[in-house]
Amino acid sequence: MPSTSLAVERLRAELKGEVITPDDQQYDKARTVFSGAIDRRPAVIARPLDAAEVARVVLIARDTGLPLAIRSGGHGIHCVWDGGIVLDLAALRGLDIDVEGRTAWAEPGLTAGEYTAAVGEHGLATGFGDTGSVGLGGITLGGGVGYLTRKYGLTIDALLAAEVVTADGELLRVDAQSHPDLFWAIRGGGGNFGVVTRFQYRLHPVGAVVGGMLMLPATPEAIAGFVAAAEAAPDELSTIANVMPAPPMPFVPEEMHGQLIIMGLLCYAGDAEAGERAIAPFRALATPIADMVRPIRYPEMYPPEEGEYHPTAVGRSLFVDTVGLDRAETIVEWLRASDAPMRVAQLRVLGGAMARVAADETAFAHRASRIMVNVAAFFTGAEDQAIREAWVDEFAGALRQDDQGIYVNFLGDEGEAGVRAAYPGATWDKLAAVKRRYDPTNLFRLNHNITPA
Repeated sequence: MPSTSLAVERLRAELKGEVITPDDQQYDKARTVFSGAIDRRPAVIARPLDAAEVARVVLIARDTGLPLAIRSGGHGIHCVWDGGIVLDLAALRGLDIDVEGRTAWAEPGLTAGEYTAAVGEHGLATGFGDTGSVGLGGITLGGGVGYLTRKYGLTIDALLAAEVVTADGELLRVDAQSHPDLFWAIRGGGGNFGVVTRFQYRLHPVGAVVGGMLMLPATPEAIAGFVAAAEAAPDELSTIANVMPAPPMPFVPEEMHGQLIIMGLLCYAGDAEAGERAIAPFRALATPIADMVRPIRYPEMYPPEEGEYHPTAVGRSLFVDTVGLDRAETIVEWLRASDAPMRVAQLRVLGGAMARVAADETAFAHRASRIMVNVAAFFTGAEDQAIREAWVDEFAGALRQDDQGIYVNFLGDEGEAGVRAAYPGATWDKLAAVKRRYDPTNLFRLNHNITPA
């Protein structure tokens, strides 16, 4: 019997969860991911109901030799694969909140927005990214940079323990005392070491924040000023500056449509009065086009998203040390020179609590990196894609400085060189040794892959 037929037969026999093949009506929806540029056709999509069923899927993939892709929220570039088994964690949605102990056990089928809303009912939060629809699995395993990074660190800095199904189908509880090498590796090392079926997070007291969107005209002076204000701000304030053409939103004056703007996203996790003081320097940079920054509940930082939004875009991510006036002028020049329907340079000032963790304490090695930059362009069709990719590469090259690192969750398909930049030097060596111990045959290879030492 061919391995695909054998896998489907075994999955249907051994799982109570859904097993979806190309003949099923829901197949096309089940294989669709966030990126509209990805159109892959897996042989079978399995949705296990618990950790024991996850282990069965892993063993079936091992026994049949079919490629195994792991899907949490569907934002990753490797989470579906042609001809392979997709282990879709969508049905693992358990959440157990210990309000007094300020911890929560969460399963990876939950999204960041769902988790944040649930724990937010108790005035608590764990920091994730800036997008509510991502699954907990991918963002946590890669690091987790978002609205609470400067105040409370990365998502992995709030990770207390996890339950992991390894390549041999064993379910391990990992924490600082139990399998500490694996616990170190999953805090930044991605999905290379197993399938996490539960995460235990620390919860922080985060009730109301001063947050929202501040839109400013994007002059070089305003861009450099925004970055300088973010660097000078207290740790309670985390910011994202999206420099881009103004979209035709109802609150944007028509004469501004298509003009370069800074769409600033700000989140001050602290007292409202202090938050207003911290945000004042940003408002003073220019007359705001729109100002929606106000006291809100933290979960409101994740507005509802369009479920059928599947953008086709190319992007590059890098760390830089400074964005002064000269770099800001470069950003404006490159964005003006492109005619992509949407293009952006996104700037995130880091530091704060994230930087106070030693670089070797977790597999996220970029604690000292100062500013994260993402450049991206939307495309329409294959010919246009090649043009946009060349522009994005050259734009990123024009901004590159001494810091050669990359944040793995924003890494595209950039080969081993990209993965090595995400895990430099001693970090790579240690990860490769952990990989050899827990996944010596590289079963978990559909990811930003670390090969066994």
